[in-house]
Amino acid sequence: MSTLAISKRIWSLCHVLRDDGIVYHKYLSELTYLLFLKAASETGKDDLLPQGYRWEDLTSQASPGMLGFYRKMLTSLGEDADKEIVREIFRFPTTVFNHEENLRKVVEGIDEIDWHEAMSDGLGAVYESLLQRNASEARSGAGQYFTPRPLVDAMVQLLQPDLGETIQDPAAGTAGFLISAQSYVFERHDSAAYARNPPHFQAVEIEGDTYRLCLMNMFLHGMQGKVIHGDALTHDAEELTSPNVIIANPPFGTSVGGARARRDDLPFKTSNKQFMFLQHIVQSLSAGGRAAVVLPDNVLFEENVGREIRTWLMDQCDLHTILRLPVGIFYAQGVKTNVLFFTKISEVATKSTQNVWVYDLRAQMPSFGKTRPLTERDFAPFVKAFGPDPLGAGNRKDEGEEGRFRKFTRQEIAAWGDNLDISWLRNGEADGDLTELDDIAVAILSHLRSALAEIEAVKDELADLKSAEA
Repeated sequence: MSTLAISKRIWSLCHVLRDDGIVYHKYLSELTYLLFLKAASETGKDDLLPQGYRWEDLTSQASPGMLGFYRKMLTSLGEDADKEIVREIFRFPTTVFNHEENLRKVVEGIDEIDWHEAMSDGLGAVYESLLQRNASEARSGAGQYFTPRPLVDAMVQLLQPDLGETIQDPAAGTAGFLISAQSYVFERHDSAAYARNPPHFQAVEIEGDTYRLCLMNMFLHGMQGKVIHGDALTHDAEELTSPNVIIANPPFGTSVGGARARRDDLPFKTSNKQFMFLQHIVQSLSAGGRAAVVLPDNVLFEENVGREIRTWLMDQCDLHTILRLPVGIFYAQGVKTNVLFFTKISEVATKSTQNVWVYDLRAQMPSFGKTRPLTERDFAPFVKAFGPDPLGAGNRKDEGEEGRFRKFTRQEIAAWGDNLDISWLRNGEADGDLTELDDIAVAILSHLRSALAEIEAVKDELADLKSAEA
């Protein structure tokens, strides 16, 4: 049975829980518990689990009694397992199963699958497929932490992570960027070289269930690294070392909430968490380090402290490339976004950015969604135009006003008030092409969110002005 077939089979078991009102995201969290137990059994790693709390112990439970045993099993694994990875994955566990017959149906469904063929691709491929399926369900709300795979792979390909480098994602979600980076490095070196000098992975994830998915995804892909359950905008991530590569898609939204103390080491005080993440990334990078970060449009044009942060970014770093992303590529989101590619020069550098190349993949593009998903082919022209140098210093061609790729000097950008929201192609987006209700809803949401982003940008500017006057 192929990876895709197994993923489809497992996902089909979700209908068992619909009568209990279980949403997709909760179903995936529950699957994480069960698949970890099954994976340990299939891969000969049962020794990770204490005796009496393994897959075979669960499947052998008679009725009634399986649900009670399962609840006890989850609690014991979260509190008493010897291995930290097990305790973390089963940390504060809760089960969505309210009826034993539903649990038994799902357990038997997983147990009946022939896992032999999937083992050749790795169980991580099955889990990754489940994560993608979860994100594609508009009702799941999972798009907030899932970046489309073609975009992830393109960003990783252009940054070219390598052996021995430290690679960080400060808003890791389900670890998609880090897993893609691992695959990129592994495919370009033999296994012996990789084993002698592997890359070092760092991840920070604030949301508890997503942190669990992140750990599980990395475990099934055979990855080890420093994974923190916390907030990179607080002092939770202080122990992380300076990375060579940062690749991230910080969560959408502007104002920071919560009562926890925020970091006091960021140079610019702002309530906008995208600007806070950008400062964290610039400060964290080692000299010569490379970054690719997905950020919404308002980061490119917001005034006052927003402008100061962009100026600071272009001083300390060579902001060599901006990719304007198409609308509708993020599930359940309508935010207009960009990828900023930059190289850290130093913390005392000035005028590090001489030219900014902008590639417009938004204007005159089809409407992306379920009926027209994003593919690797959509990024191929940009990857070619970017060139082979991960620092953006290769031989590039300005395509002029009719093309998608153009160069703008630092002097031109300064004349525009360091506004980086640069476009020149006539916008040919057409919402009228949409036919699926989910796609239409995303298009409407896009327009609403664009308006909201502008309103919140004004609100943030006023808040920052009041703070400066205080």
